[in-house]
Amino acid sequence: MFTYKHIKRRLLDKKVGIAGCGGLGSNCAVALARVGVGTLILTDFDEIEESNLNRQYYFQDQIGRKKVDALKETIHRINPQISIETHDIKLNESNIPQIFQNCDVIVEAFNLAEMKQMIIETVLLNFPEKHLVVGSGIAGWGNNNTISEVKYDKMIICGDFTSETGTHNPPLAPRVGVVSNMQANVVLEILLGIKR
Repeated sequence: MFTYKHIKRRLLDKKVGIAGCGGLGSNCAVALARVGVGTLILTDFDEIEESNLNRQYYFQDQIGRKKVDALKETIHRINPQISIETHDIKLNESNIPQIFQNCDVIVEAFNLAEMKQMIIETVLLNFPEKHLVVGSGIAGWGNNNTISEVKYDKMIICGDFTSETGTHNPPLAPRVGVVSNMQANVVLEILLGIKR
């Protein structure tokens, strides 16, 4: 059995990359900070808008700030011991290998399908040995029993795989929170090396 002290010790030298700091990324990063992952690499090029607050781990007084900066500040309020590296940048095929090369696990947290495809292809090409934890199908509300995880070798997908975000099917805090925390739980399982 693992005590929390043992878990924190095991996670101290682990590094997790978060690709996107919106609904999935900000909530997943906070969950990983709370359990004591040693280093988080946060990447996003966007600023916080009021419309983000229905599902993203930000606050009214952070509106207008860069997501990576605000999230770093919030995480340090939760756990000041965590090392945080931020990249205020739009990820692409060229910069992903450089930014995430030293990560133990990479979390995909984009909202656009073409960006999801791009990072999956880039990670599989450049880092076939690394775990990639993907979110897919988070929109709407209810139907908790449709949310699950599927593993494809080193890639694990969390979500319902069908609920596409749209005007009449918005992403909202409860389902986004379920999937982002499921992603964090999968990362924790990988980093600890023990499936429970």
